[in-house]
Amino acid sequence: MALDKDKQRRDIDRFINKMPSLSTTVGKVMEICSRTDASPNELNKVISLDPVLTGQVLKLINSAYYSLVNKVTSLTRAITMLGMNTVKNMALSTAIIRSVAGAKKSKALPTTKFWAHSIGAGVSAKLLGEAKGIAIMEREELFLAGLLHDLGKVPFGDEYIEVLNIARIEQLPLNEVELDIMGIDHQEVGLMIAEKWKLNQVISKCISSHHQLANLTENMGQQVAFVALGNIYANILDHGYAGNPFPREEEIGRLLRSVDLSWEDFCGIGSRVVEEIQKAEIFLKI
Repeated sequence: MALDKDKQRRDIDRFINKMPSLSTTVGKVMEICSRTDASPNELNKVISLDPVLTGQVLKLINSAYYSLVNKVTSLTRAITMLGMNTVKNMALSTAIIRSVAGAKKSKALPTTKFWAHSIGAGVSAKLLGEAKGIAIMEREELFLAGLLHDLGKVPFGDEYIEVLNIARIEQLPLNEVELDIMGIDHQEVGLMIAEKWKLNQVISKCISSHHQLANLTENMGQQVAFVALGNIYANILDHGYAGNPFPREEEIGRLLRSVDLSWEDFCGIGSRVVEEIQKAEIFLKI
C-alpha cells in the first residue's frame, strides 16, 4: 500500500492546528496541583470561575461510585473529599476527551475501546508506580501519562485501518508499521499535540517515547518505562483496544529490570486494576 507520506504529514498538521486548545482553567488547575503547598481553597477559587468544571466536580463526588448518603453541593467540600489529584486528573482527562470527541472520527479505532485501553494503561502504570513505592503525586502523573500515551493515534484517518491490519496479521510492532506505511508514528504525532496543549515534560516524554526502549537510562526513563509497562498490561488484560496487542515478553523483562520490579510485582497489581479502571472510567461519563 503506497501512501503519499508528505500529504499524510500535511493532513496531520492541519488536523492538529484545528484541534481546540485546552481551557485556561485546566492549565491553572494543572499548575496549582503541581505545587506541594497548594490548598483545596486555591483550587476552589479557580474551578468556581468555570461552571462546566464546577458541575463536573460535583457530578463526580455525587456519582454512584462514591455512594454518599447526602448529596454534596459545596465545591470546596467536594474538592476536599475527592482529593486534589483526583480533581486534577478529572479536569485534564475530561477536557482532552472532549477536545478529541469533537474531532473527526476514523473508523480504524472505535472511540470507546480506544479510551478504555488508555484508561487501562494509565491505571496500570499508576499501580506499578505504587508497587515501586514512588510518591503519590508522581503516581498520579503516571496515570495521566498512561491515559494520554496513544493520543497521537487520534489524527490518523481511515488509511490507518490498513496499518492496523498489517500489524495484526504479521504481528509486528504498530509504530514500526506506521513509520513504514505513513512515514510518521503515533509517538511523534502525540508529541505535536502535547506541545500544542503545553502538557508538562514528563507527560510529553511518555507520549513521545513509550516505544523507544533503548533510551530508558535517559532523563525521565523510569516514567517512560512505567507507562510502557502500563500499556503492555492493558493489552494483556485485553481491556479496550488501541491496535497493538502483541507485546514481546523480552520487552516486559527489560522494562521491569529498568524500574527494579519483579514479574511477581507486575502480576500482583491484577486484583486492583479492574476496580481502579471502573473508578477512572467515571471520567468518561462526566
